[in-house]
Amino acid sequence: MMRRLEAFFEKLTGRLPIGWLQLVHNKMRFGAALAGVAFADILILMQLGFMGGLVDSIKFPYHQMSADLILSASDMNTLADGGPVPRQRMYEALAVSGVKSASPLYYGKIDWKQPDGTVRTLDTFGIDPARVTFATPEINAQLDVLKLPDMALLDRRTRNVPKAVFQRIDAGQPITFEAKGRTLTVEKLFSIGGGMTTDGYLIVSDQTFLNLFPQRAAGAPNHILLRLDAGVSRDAVAMELRQRLPGYDTAARTIDEAITKDTAYQTTQRPVGIVFGFGVAIGILVGCIIVYQVLSTDVADHIREYATFKAIGYPQSFFLGIVFEEALILAVFGFIPGVIVAMLLYALVSSVTGLPLNMTLVRAISVLIGTMAMCMISGAVATRKLARANPADLF
Repeated sequence: MMRRLEAFFEKLTGRLPIGWLQLVHNKMRFGAALAGVAFADILILMQLGFMGGLVDSIKFPYHQMSADLILSASDMNTLADGGPVPRQRMYEALAVSGVKSASPLYYGKIDWKQPDGTVRTLDTFGIDPARVTFATPEINAQLDVLKLPDMALLDRRTRNVPKAVFQRIDAGQPITFEAKGRTLTVEKLFSIGGGMTTDGYLIVSDQTFLNLFPQRAAGAPNHILLRLDAGVSRDAVAMELRQRLPGYDTAARTIDEAITKDTAYQTTQRPVGIVFGFGVAIGILVGCIIVYQVLSTDVADHIREYATFKAIGYPQSFFLGIVFEEALILAVFGFIPGVIVAMLLYALVSSVTGLPLNMTLVRAISVLIGTMAMCMISGAVATRKLARANPADLF
């Protein structure tokens, strides 16, 4: 195997693969270096995975909405925050050409206490059962259930709830639980999935929602979902709505614009997004330090040989080529176990937490390219001594 790799690198470089031979000469050091690069890649990939899971979980509820535009409070940063919107804005929006229909959406959080004493936080949507608020056929087929008071639809992907609960509901046996002093009954399920700030979702009628949150007013929903006529430009209608509606209390956005704003806020302003960003930076720093230590030690161990080459007349580019060869080998051979372990960890974390962690091709290629750049930069820094010194000084 080693000879095949040696022949491959010799054919690739067009010369004796000095970098490869120097690395494999000390197999313990080579193995430790690969482990270090793999560790840095795992750290980076996990942080990027968590960041990707955060972004995907932000998109999930928006993608369930049957809407082209969304009216929210002007101070809205995420789907969960911001003040209420006057219901009057819904009727004003309906007067705009191109707007086909509108429906209010109420939002709140309730705690579902489990038999073992733990609590599951559910993002709760209050909707008008007579209107199509969501695009999911599974939800729309069960809206009649919500016409009765204190009835609810539960997210079957709610985190850390025993599977037996969902199996019971699927078998036609409703469950009940206490929330905010009322008894809710769940007869049907749907699927969205929890995120970083919630364990799952619950859908109730607007009347049930107002009973759960008596401080809320029927005339002040959190959002208003607008559907447009076929062929109408979303951007054009959104622009007209911004001109007609008062900007001090209402903001009109397309669903994509709302997702972009929500994502940007949660990844750059909320602690969880900032922590994941720092994790990526720390992974890169760890990788650079490990590779620099390996390559600088290798250069120091072979300094006399390099001095001889330099005295003969070999240019600095020759030495850079050797070190870059070592750097690329470390990058590629360290990335392979790193991405495999990261994929296994993705699957483990996703199964335990329900977060949408998936290894995308773009992410894997980006980290591989970044690892190569990280290793080559470390290699260039490791050869500074050769660039400055005279051959006689190196003996």
